[in-house]
Amino acid sequence: MTSQNSREKHPLSYGTDYEQLAARFRPIFNRIAEGALERERTRALPYEQIVWLKEAGFGAVRVPREYGGAGASLPQLVQLLIELAEADSSLPQALRGHFAFVEDRISAAPGSAQDKWLQRFVAGEIVGNAWTEVGAVKIGDVITRVSRRGNQWVVNGTKYYSTGSIFADWIDVYAQRDDTGADVIAAVSTHQSGVKQSDDWDGFGQRTTGSGTSVFENASVDEENIIDFSTRFKYQTAFYQLVLIAVIAGTGRAALRDISHEVRKRTRVYSHGNAPRVSEDAQVQQVVGQIAARVYAAEAAAVRAAEPSQRAYETRFGADRDAEHAANVAAEIESAKAQVAVAGLILQATTDLFNALGASGTSENKLLDRHWRNARTAASHNPLIYKERIVGDWEINGKEPPFVWQIGDSRTAA
Repeated sequence: MTSQNSREKHPLSYGTDYEQLAARFRPIFNRIAEGALERERTRALPYEQIVWLKEAGFGAVRVPREYGGAGASLPQLVQLLIELAEADSSLPQALRGHFAFVEDRISAAPGSAQDKWLQRFVAGEIVGNAWTEVGAVKIGDVITRVSRRGNQWVVNGTKYYSTGSIFADWIDVYAQRDDTGADVIAAVSTHQSGVKQSDDWDGFGQRTTGSGTSVFENASVDEENIIDFSTRFKYQTAFYQLVLIAVIAGTGRAALRDISHEVRKRTRVYSHGNAPRVSEDAQVQQVVGQIAARVYAAEAAAVRAAEPSQRAYETRFGADRDAEHAANVAAEIESAKAQVAVAGLILQATTDLFNALGASGTSENKLLDRHWRNARTAASHNPLIYKERIVGDWEINGKEPPFVWQIGDSRTAA
């Protein structure tokens, strides 16, 4: 925990009354849920729904109250994202890059640059994500460049899987400076001709996250928005994973909601069933009960996994570097454990729900398969097998986890 003097100099988000906070957004979540099935069916991007969240201040829930935000803790943010994911699992994933950038800015050194960003978040501005490059890119390298053109800094490059950027006012671009070769984050405004975005994500799940291609052609960026990557908040990998865990847990909640509804209204029964109504069939009740238990465990694991990241955030401004380091290690390990546990629980739940229905449960009109597809897609972002190995190595040998994950072409790797 930080000292009182540090708190006065740099207000932090320690948490708020969760029920009061959630009550602000639940009516919006309900409106979002109403159109989720049709958006899934037609692959309609949720532009309007993102605007609802922006206007309600959802993007500023982690901003300290002293700056006009809600002051939510990380476990509270995860709980909110789970509730949003129950309404539409694409939306919290579309906002994953935004909340990561917010986390970095509330963890940054106090000053005018930070103040500007916090004001933007409170005003409803949203930040997207553009980090991944494909093709012959060596692991650890980046092709996108930030360079000086006369009196202006510009960004040139192409990024893929730029989740949420198509909805955003700004994009968090991972790039390299031409002059020093340093890795940086360039916060690029989308309101310019030098930024071109496409909705060309072709995954079988999470189809409406806006995870397409972003092309930067001499896109201007203010010098104060070129941020040294070495200053990035240290628990970022854990944070990114926490959002995906929330997406998966919320997907489980949606699956439980839908299977309960389907069983409740079903009138056709099997001759070899156990009751005159499906809702009274003990075996069907057992299936739904198992799903409910798995969803409960997944949600509890997701919220608990956010606790060490909250400690890492708080100790960032203290004087105890050992405590900060320990919190960062715990954030990585616990998010990895939760990823493995939550993915397993919800992938099983979204498969087992069909045991409570007949073949009609596979109808395209119901799209119940979307829950498995969405959970499977979110669970594939950071392969489970590697997280399991990292956790095992920590438990057996005490080896610390990596804090930055990268991907690249093995043919060009050193």
